Amino acid sequence: MPVLLSAPNPADLHPVPGLRLGVAEAGVRKANRKDLVLLELVEGAAVAGVFTQNRYCAAPVQVCREHLAAGAAIRAVLINTGNANAGTGADGLARARRSCDALAARMGLTPRQVLPFSTGVIMETLPVERIEAGLPAALADLSASNWSRAAEGIMTTDTLPKAASRQLQIGGRTVTVTGISKGAGMIRPNMATMLGFIATDAVLAPALLQPLVKQAADASFNRITIDGDTSTNDSFVLIATRQAGHAEITSLDSPEGQALCEAVLAVARQLAQAIVRDGEGATKFITVQIDGGRDEAECRLAAYAIAHSPLVKTSFFASDPNLGRILAAVGYAGIDDLDQQLIEMHLDDVHVVTQGGRHPDYREEDGQRVMKQAEITVRVHLGRGAASSTVWTCDLSHDYVSINADYRS
Repeated sequence: MPVLLSAPNPADLHPVPGLRLGVAEAGVRKANRKDLVLLELVEGAAVAGVFTQNRYCAAPVQVCREHLAAGAAIRAVLINTGNANAGTGADGLARARRSCDALAARMGLTPRQVLPFSTGVIMETLPVERIEAGLPAALADLSASNWSRAAEGIMTTDTLPKAASRQLQIGGRTVTVTGISKGAGMIRPNMATMLGFIATDAVLAPALLQPLVKQAADASFNRITIDGDTSTNDSFVLIATRQAGHAEITSLDSPEGQALCEAVLAVARQLAQAIVRDGEGATKFITVQIDGGRDEAECRLAAYAIAHSPLVKTSFFASDPNLGRILAAVGYAGIDDLDQQLIEMHLDDVHVVTQGGRHPDYREEDGQRVMKQAEITVRVHLGRGAASSTVWTCDLSHDYVSINADYRS
């Protein structure tokens, strides 16, 4: 069961002017499930994205990079679930391009104006003919209010759809930011099997989309881990339809730019944290906060060492305050001149380690009380400076193994 996560209320997901979504059942892998999602963008929309750093990246990732690099005016996004089209060689590239050709022909576009995305099982041939056959239904279903159904349509092992929405005022106009994501396993995005799509009608200068999507990814999707595996298909896309009617935002440092950044980051963080809360077999949501580093990079090393450790994660599942496992992870994180005698550590409100050793007032029952909670914060102070970093993760349970052992069944 997801950790303190519920399905989004469709009424809370604000439509983004200039964008419509269509959902269909194409039978890509299984019949009678939503597995094909189409986003139609208004002329003049701007798009930017960040993608997996896995060198064995999927065919649609390669095609998306090509189309964005070519500077085409993107008018459509096509997403299929059930098949990742990764590890499929030249044939996979041809099939990804064929899906773009088919949609472009039906919408009166050029193929380079379409971005394809796939998620699902790796190293299986993409049944592109099923996608082609599903396009008429997806096009007929296009609606500005289809965000919730689209969130369902991109799920794989997710147990719940993931969506978030915010509105703000810029120049006296209401601006909307709405997004969806999917992911539950094979999660340690390294951007620049999660997908994220956020759209806004803000009138943002197109040149600012790429820095904003990277900033948002670094503060959200690049701070989560479920199992430490970087997928072949990780993608996060930001769309600006530019329909809100206010003066163009030409700097992210302006008051208007900062307000938009905060809204985009809030939606991205909510979507990223929803992925962790819905992690395969997860029973606990864990925040790992590292303070007192010389720079953010070394704080991130320590945070991910804790968050990736199978021994730490199984301790969380067992509600076992095994402090030694956490300290050991900090020690092997790669901070060569770390002084262990400066380490302080808290489990939520319980001060468990001081000057590198067990706090004299710490009691095992206090640690167990914290570890039994559904949400836990681990705070480690390195005593080296003023930098900080935060990562979100979950525990590792029996169900994680079962889910992944049965994944292709």
